[in-house]
Parts: sequence; C-alpha cells; structure tokens
Amino acid sequence: MVRAWILPMLLVLCGSAVAAGLISKGSPGTAAALLLAFLALAGVNSPLIFPRSIGAREAQRRSAVDGRPVVFWRPGCKYCVRLRIRLGRSARRLHWVNIWRDPAGAAAVRAANDGNETVPTVVVAGRPHTNPDPGWVREQLSPSV
Repeated sequence: MVRAWILPMLLVLCGSAVAAGLISKGSPGTAAALLLAFLALAGVNSPLIFPRSIGAREAQRRSAVDGRPVVFWRPGCKYCVRLRIRLGRSARRLHWVNIWRDPAGAAAVRAANDGNETVPTVVVAGRPHTNPDPGWVREQLSPSV
C-alpha cells in the first residue's frame, strides 16, 4: 500500500517546495496555481480515483458469476488513469485488481503479456486485452441484445 502513495506524495512535496519558493520571491498567485496543478496530478496518480481493488482470484470468481470484465491496473500508470477517467461512472461496474497489492494479479498480467507487467490488462470472458480502447471496454459492460 505504501508504494502506491510514493508518486502522489512526491508530487505534493515538490509542489509545496515550488510554491514556497515562489511565495518567497513574491509570486503568491503563481505559487497557488502551481500548487493546485501539483495537487491535481497527485490526486490523479493516487489510488483514490480507482474503485476499491480486490484480489485477482476473487475478481475472476465474481467475473465468472456476473460476466463483468476484470481490470488489472497499478497506481501511476497513465494508461490506467486514462481508462478510468474515460469510463466515468461505469468504471464502478468493473472488477479492479491492483497488481502492486496482489501477487496473483501481477502473475496473471505477466502470463497474459509475455512476462511483462503491462497494464491496464482487461480480461473479458477469460481473454486478456492489453490497453484496450475505453469505448470498447464500455461496450463490454452493455447487456447483449
């Protein structure tokens, strides 16, 4: 869990340092704007914007029951953030597995990607898809007609 917060905390600390330097030079407006930008980056790269992660085995079990895709992700991954943001509210309908917190999830991703931990890897009906288009993932959530 600590590893997931390293990048966001570094962004907050760097933003605070830059803002303090700008304030000392007499630019409080610029300091505030840059601090807000750093805080926004920290928020986007934090685990807070992702739905609660579950273990890979539990996600696969739930997916077998309800047919919803499983998303393997990790904090700090810009492609994971893009997927999460573009999915919007429908992201909560997926089963999310943080591969940094779940060794079985990391192993599943390596098995699907020739030994690489490439994320996001989305598993739909037992078939892995590496870095799929968010629109395609959203379509997988739609009931078949």
